[in-house]
Order: sequence, then C-alpha cells, then structure tokens
Amino acid sequence: MYLLGIDVGTSSIKVSIVKSATQEIITSAQFPETESEIKSVHPGWAEQSPDMWWEHVRQAITKANSSGLYNPQEIEAIGIAYQMHGLVIVDNDQNVLRDSIIWCDSRAVEIGKKAFDAIGEEKSLSHLLNSPGNFTASKLAWVKTNEPEVFSKIDKVMLPGDFIAMKLTGKVTTSESALSEGIFWDFKNEEISKDVISYFGFADSIIPEVKNVFANHGEVSDEVAKALSLRPGIPVAYKAGDQPNNALSLNVLKPGEVAATAGTSGVIYGVSDTLAYDPQSRVNTFAHVNHTTKERHLGILLCINGTGILNRWIKDLIGSGISYSEMNTKASGIEIGSKGLRVLPFGNGAERMLNNRIVGAHFSNIDLNIHTNAHIFRAVQEGIAFAFRYGLDIMRENGMDPKVIRVGKANLFLSSVFTEAFVNATNVPVEFYANDGSAGAALGAGIGAGIFSSEEEAFSNMKPLDLIQPTKAEEYNQVYQDWKKQLENQLGTTVSIAEEVAL
Repeated sequence: MYLLGIDVGTSSIKVSIVKSATQEIITSAQFPETESEIKSVHPGWAEQSPDMWWEHVRQAITKANSSGLYNPQEIEAIGIAYQMHGLVIVDNDQNVLRDSIIWCDSRAVEIGKKAFDAIGEEKSLSHLLNSPGNFTASKLAWVKTNEPEVFSKIDKVMLPGDFIAMKLTGKVTTSESALSEGIFWDFKNEEISKDVISYFGFADSIIPEVKNVFANHGEVSDEVAKALSLRPGIPVAYKAGDQPNNALSLNVLKPGEVAATAGTSGVIYGVSDTLAYDPQSRVNTFAHVNHTTKERHLGILLCINGTGILNRWIKDLIGSGISYSEMNTKASGIEIGSKGLRVLPFGNGAERMLNNRIVGAHFSNIDLNIHTNAHIFRAVQEGIAFAFRYGLDIMRENGMDPKVIRVGKANLFLSSVFTEAFVNATNVPVEFYANDGSAGAALGAGIGAGIFSSEEEAFSNMKPLDLIQPTKAEEYNQVYQDWKKQLENQLGTTVSIAEEVAL
C-alpha cells in the first residue's frame, strides 16, 4: 500500500511515493529540472500559471511512475502541499480566469492596509489574528478593482492546492487552514469572516465547500486516472499550505514545537494553543493542520521572502558553471564575518517582518582588493541566517521561544556554512530529519484516509538524523549586531508601500 504526496512549490513540483507500512520514501521525482518562471510584468508583481502547475504535476507523477519501484495501481491516497497565499480563480466550467497572483506579489499591500483600518485594528487582530495585509483576500480585491470583467466571471476562489485537487477530482473544496492563510477566517466566531466578505464586497458563493484538512476532498476521476496510470477513485485525503505541511512532515504538531525551512523563501513556524497575534502583523497566525474548535493548534509563521532565491541569483550571476555544493565548499574556506562583507537579502518583494517594506537586497563594505566570489557566497548565506535571527527575535517578543528547531535536510540546510550561521546566530540547536514537503503530504494523506490510526502512528518510524548545537554564538552575534545596524540604517531611509502610496 502506497501514498502519493504532491508538493506544489514556486520553483518546481515534487512528488514522493511513501510506503504506508514503514513510512519509507520509495522514490521521489521533480519537474521541471530547471526552476519555473515567475512572471513579473511590474516591479513587486509575481504571477504563475496554475495550468503550468497542473502540467508539471502530471509530468512529475509520470516520472515517478517510470521508476518501476512501485505499482501505481497500489496507491491508496493522495496528499497535497502547496505554496501559500496564492490566488486562483475559475469560472463555472473550472477554467482558470487569470494567472495566479502568488505569495511574493506585493501589489495588494495598500488594499490590505485600508481594509485593516476600515474593519478596525483591534477587531482584525482579535478575529483574523492578522491584518488583511497582502494575503489572498486582498489580492482578490485587487482583481475586483482592476479587472472587473475577470472578477464578474468568478465561480470559485481557491488556494493553489485546492486547484490541483480540483484538477485531480473535479471537486472544489477548501479548509479552515487554507481560509485562514487567505485571511478569510474568523477565529473568534469560527466561521468565514463576515467582516472581510462584507468590506470587500465578495459573494459568499465564491468560497468553496469547507472541509477538514484531513478529509476526503474528492476522488481521482476516470480520465485523470487513465492518463496517470492510477486507479480511479483514489481519495485526495489531505491538503495544506507548504509551511503547515512542512511542520507536519517534521512531526511538529504540539504547542511549543517549531520547524524551519530555507527554500525560495525562509520560514520559522511554531505551534501555539492560544489565539495570539503580533500587533504589527510582522509574524502571522494561521490554523495549523490539526486545529479544531475543541483543541486549538495555531501556526505562528515568520516568513522571509528573500532567502534561497538570493542564493540562486548569486549563483546565476557569479557562480555560473559551478554547483551549489561547490559554492558551499568555497564559502566554507572563508572565516566568519566574510571579512566585513555584509548582505541584506531582502530583494523579493515586500517583507512582512519589516512592516511590508520593499528594502531590496544590498551588498555593503565590498573591498575590491580582498573580496572574492567565495566571500560573496559566504556573506549571502550569513545574511540570510541573520535575517532569520532578526525574525526569530520578533517571534520571541510574541511568546515563541524555541529550545530546538526541526528542519529537513534540504535546500540551504544542505550547506554546512548556512547551518552553522543559522544555529549560532539564533543560538538554537537544529535537529535534522529526512522528510520533506512531498513526503509529509503523503503521510498527511495516510492520516486523512484513515490508513494510520493516529498522527503518532504516521510518524512512528521517524528518527532524527543529527543535532547541531551552537558553539560559536558569541562570535556570530558580534557580526549579527553589525549586520542589524546596517539593516536599521536602511530601514531609516526606506518607506513602506503604504507610505509610498500616500506620498
């Protein structure tokens, strides 16, 4: 008996096949091999085609099937993880009406600010646990204002994972967790937010049927099953945003447990049992995968847009022809602090933790007689680690103070340089695990389909790979304090998007 997990990332689609009896990953496949396009026709905009995601899902499943390591007919359930906060809209025939406005798009910041003021700061924070900000509801409001003909054709609004489930099954559903990340959910009243729907003038009918994260969200259609060599009727039994799902994949399900990722964006995600919120919405609170009205499990999320995307950019710019592993080797030969070179990694849209400022990426103190590409490779990874420290300090202000952070052995955490900088800058040990987002989605499907009797059973065979302790915290803290001064100087000359529009 096998489980199929699908991870709809920004850069690519990854699928994993997990054997339910052992929770062992049988095989994984990714498509495409190169990173997917992000369309940016205006500064601060970011869009992708949902139909592209679906084609890449099909290709990735076909690629996994071709391994010959399992029989696709023995797959019993499907789970989906997906890039959070994206807007997908379809008409009555389930046709996509426009490209998805994805998570790192900044165009709706001012719309969200006006909604925050109109609904009321106290009411927004106590009911939504967030400002409407730059999230899915505000992006939909942007479409309503700027593309009224498109808006008039909308039958349903979805998150990216809802769309992939729709393509597999023909059925449109969502969850409380998904609605909370779109800022459509009222936590106090445990319902779709009347304030948000009323303020933006949305029809109730555009919200899909709300189901539990772990539930039957539809069954694979005959047509799709035939095309992908699957058995018709397989349930899509789990859907979650990539960060709640990453936490699930690392068995971060109880209050106080914390996970992190460092892919295209960087995230620290901790579980809380209180309806907590940051007064400035620099970190955000959403319903975790196992949140219920009787047993609260909220995910406190710090997101840094500019992490792995900066590492990729510097590789393309000055690391052409070498691998990430070779970049990491070069960086490891440079001493801590990169000989004074400092990097602010904020070049991927408005940063929530910086009060929705578009700061841009900055390289400072470059010495043309000293610094090589190896210094730049190291300074980039240190700068990203310092951004995590800055954000974690905000989480600490809001009561989230982790004693250990669980991570998957992937992306920037494959680099010993980055891992050392992260552990020592934050002064928190990191525990490594083999699971990733697609494997987590597969295990989530097993929980949702009842193949596992409990969450505990789904992770009964998961063991840590390694534990990295901070050993150079003071040395890194000295460099961090210098980095922080440079960030604060930059923030002093940078206005937020909302302030810019007002000017």
